[in-house]
Amino acid sequence: MVLDGASSHKAKALLVPANGRLIALPAYSPEFNPQEPIWDELREKEFPNRVYESMEAVIAQLMDGMPRLCNDPARIRSITAWPWILTINLKAN
Repeated sequence: MVLDGASSHKAKALLVPANGRLIALPAYSPEFNPQEPIWDELREKEFPNRVYESMEAVIAQLMDGMPRLCNDPARIRSITAWPWILTINLKAN
């Protein structure tokens, strides 16, 4: 499991299975964590300079904006497909 080091992602008593291991990312390494720029894109495009009356309104905006991003694979690829990602050979079971 790859850990990004965020304080909110740390557990005081994490049990790691014998067949698993933890790999910590360097302190600031967005190029190793391709989902981070996706959240930046959503914040920039779907929530620019807006104030919401409630958390329900924020969730509604996210539910409205997420499909727009998901239906644009070229945009997702342009945000996340760094050269090192394109060169790896992933093998699924």
